[in-house]
Amino acid sequence: MSSSSKADPAATAAPRISTADDEHGFVDVIDTREAYLQAVDAIAAGDGPISIDAERASGYRYSQRAYLIQIFRRGSGVFLFDPPAIGSFSELDQVIRDEEWVLHAASQDLACLREVGLDPTRIFDTELGARLAGMPRVGLGAVVEELLGIHLAKEHSAADWSTRPLPQSWLVYAALDVELLVDLRDAMYELLASQEKVEIAEEEFEATLHREPKPPRQDPWRRTSGLSTLRGQRALGLVRELWEARDDYAREVDTAAGRLLPDSSIIAAVKNNPASKRELGAMKEFVGRASRTELGRWWAALERGRATSDLPSLRGPSSDTLPPPRSWIDRAPEADARYKAARPRMQHMSEAMSIPVENLLTPDHLRRVAWDVPDVLDVQHIEDALRAAGAREWQISATASSILQAFVEAHQSLADGADSPS
Repeated sequence: MSSSSKADPAATAAPRISTADDEHGFVDVIDTREAYLQAVDAIAAGDGPISIDAERASGYRYSQRAYLIQIFRRGSGVFLFDPPAIGSFSELDQVIRDEEWVLHAASQDLACLREVGLDPTRIFDTELGARLAGMPRVGLGAVVEELLGIHLAKEHSAADWSTRPLPQSWLVYAALDVELLVDLRDAMYELLASQEKVEIAEEEFEATLHREPKPPRQDPWRRTSGLSTLRGQRALGLVRELWEARDDYAREVDTAAGRLLPDSSIIAAVKNNPASKRELGAMKEFVGRASRTELGRWWAALERGRATSDLPSLRGPSSDTLPPPRSWIDRAPEADARYKAARPRMQHMSEAMSIPVENLLTPDHLRRVAWDVPDVLDVQHIEDALRAAGAREWQISATASSILQAFVEAHQSLADGADSPS
């Protein structure tokens, strides 16, 4: 083969466009009501979908509020808003609420957007679209690079966005996140259309938009890392008191609880069982930003834990959570057989449709239907059971017949085993 017939990698590769700070114009933050209202008018004069993103300070602050909101619209440009300075966004919401909003991983941002009065009626989620399209990587940078051929740096994704003033490099990063989203939405729509998944995606977007927030977790202190290394109700009571004292203080000063007192410090304090506040303060394992400045708070919590007769149970609060499937073979062998028969079918269907198995059917939905199977095994009853568990209509249509077939085969295998001579 002659050299002239060889493909040129540089010519065939997707273009890469640098998004370095020095190639982007200066970005300012809107932090006054006057500038905010001018921006609302400018956004209203634009056309097409609204791309929107929010930056929080997870890992730094106790709250999950938005500390920066970015909006882009064709014909309007990009706008970066300072929510704590502006307050209510009701005027903006009136202008854009009935337009399609484009977000990446909408479930992460909808709550903090609603907190300031921004509540969409239609969304397009490019992260969820990437999952449904079977893309191997679904982070914004990876999807933008794959579909638009643009390299999008993500070095500030875990920054403390409550910082003021925000560095210009961070603001450029935040602006780029939304400036590319509308183009990404169009490319994603074409990809989904080529796979005949537009209706599936629209149903998933609608479900994301209307998903009810999770109820507060019972006994959240039970999630303390290292809790399983402790024994006895008294130890659990001490952890509970320390965790709740930390949570109260974290909320008061709006700081991530783990920064004030890590879980490891709580566990160490319970294990070491210090006899005095002085001993507690002398512990090398007792660290954290507030471990010494709030030493009296932590010592008082330990004393409450030692004195209380209201000790937590070892088993934890009752809930409708199913037992782990690994225990089913002993506790509910028929449910175990149904579940094990259905899982490979879901995996096969997932691969055939190029949709991750957890998006094809939420694992908990399959477990619930396998655990509490309908009295009558037919497609209608399986569909009703999936619907009751919370499955979407496209998921029910795609999986019900296959689940029924698996359950029937599982029942037959159990029956054949029971009929076999011992």
